[in-house]
Amino acid sequence: MELERSLQSIKQRISAAALAAGRDPEEITLCAATKVQSDETIRAAIAAGLTVCGENRVQELCAHLEADAYAGAQQVHFIGHLQTNKVNKVVGRVELIQSVDSLHLMQAIDKQAGKLGIVQDILLQVNVGGEQSKGGIAPEELDELAGQARELPNVRLRGLMAIPPIALAPGDNTHYFVKMRQLFVDMKEKIDHNKNDINCLSMGMSRDFEDAIAQGATLVRVGTALFGPRPAREV
Repeated sequence: MELERSLQSIKQRISAAALAAGRDPEEITLCAATKVQSDETIRAAIAAGLTVCGENRVQELCAHLEADAYAGAQQVHFIGHLQTNKVNKVVGRVELIQSVDSLHLMQAIDKQAGKLGIVQDILLQVNVGGEQSKGGIAPEELDELAGQARELPNVRLRGLMAIPPIALAPGDNTHYFVKMRQLFVDMKEKIDHNKNDINCLSMGMSRDFEDAIAQGATLVRVGTALFGPRPAREV
């Protein structure tokens, strides 16, 4: 019951933030960050009405898939750092890879998708805060990587993702979200081959998703606000 109440509260906050920004709440997708959550917790969240799950770690993604923990969800996304040697465990098993941050990784995804005879949807991750501890390309590298996506037949660019610095207070990350929105708009204007496919701006997490929505986010990734503090990982 607590999980169901948390989910409804987050949905209500998303709706209120969208309406306050003059947007349709239906434009916003809630992606639950299910990092270190159990199969049972994921199943309970889906039963409560969750439709999109996002996994950070390949090993956990594979384990949950094998346990059929995502049954009933509409989509599963990969939202963490992806190594090229693990691409074959992710491509074709998730609807969207949100964390593509190099040509090398994008080419590996394209190659694996080609083997499977599919087109894999991706987002380009931008390190908008310039933090060395986080993945993502620098904003000035975006145009080149977005253009290179055009040359890969088994990859479909859907938009951008960002993980700004931790917000300590409401409004702290607004300037990052404004920058991401402009990067998104500029990128879409420069692309002519799949402009209509580029409709996802993934930004905003538990502490700042309302600010992200105010600045144009179409997808927010929420973990702690939904599930509570993460349980310790088993050793």
